[in-house]
Amino acid sequence: MDAPRKLLVVEDDQHIADLLQMHLKDEGFVVTHAPDGSQGVALLEQGGWDALILDLMLPGVDGLEICRRARMMTRYTPIIMISARSSEVHRVLGLELGADDYLAKPFSMMELVARVKALFRRQEAMSKNLRLDAGLLTLGELHIDPIAREVLLRNSPIELTPREFDLLYHFARHPGQVFSRLQLLDLVWGYQHDGYEHTVNTHINRLRFKIERDPATPESILTVWGKGYKFVPLTGEHP
Repeated sequence: MDAPRKLLVVEDDQHIADLLQMHLKDEGFVVTHAPDGSQGVALLEQGGWDALILDLMLPGVDGLEICRRARMMTRYTPIIMISARSSEVHRVLGLELGADDYLAKPFSMMELVARVKALFRRQEAMSKNLRLDAGLLTLGELHIDPIAREVLLRNSPIELTPREFDLLYHFARHPGQVFSRLQLLDLVWGYQHDGYEHTVNTHINRLRFKIERDPATPESILTVWGKGYKFVPLTGEHP
């Protein structure tokens, strides 16, 4: 029998925290609550969490900083960010810092539980795909190890965030295929909502900066105007 999933909830509103713990525990999750950002960071750094439910506005260290720190850690922890701030700017900012999903308060506890389960289903599906495609993926000058999550470009290691790796790996598995921003959100981020496409642009630009010879004139991650993006394997043919 699999061990129950361990969730860290960082939320300063005790009423909301109590409701989250009750509903998540009813689904078999083990839940630990941190009432402020400082305690949230301390618990986060202990490690071993399967997911993080994170309020944006917190006393002490805010939710965006906790999200940033979580994404600097070796192990990838799914993050759902919750906040009374419902503007697109805050949603996009949280997603660009690495949150996997965003819920604006007030929200349905049943919806939050459903989104937690959806995150885990997607994580399990990706792990299964990685096991099936465990071999080194080589496309021209690019070498991707899906198990170690390492990338070599012209035999030099490239440092990527977990989401940048997922995006590049998806492109590399489908060379020449055009994907719209909404399709990439669905296939790489795991959701498909209008208004979030800007985060795709940001990650595309970051990838180009890291793998293209000249990010201003990309040779590998190409824009297909009016349709989206496609990946063309890098070659050694260059003056």
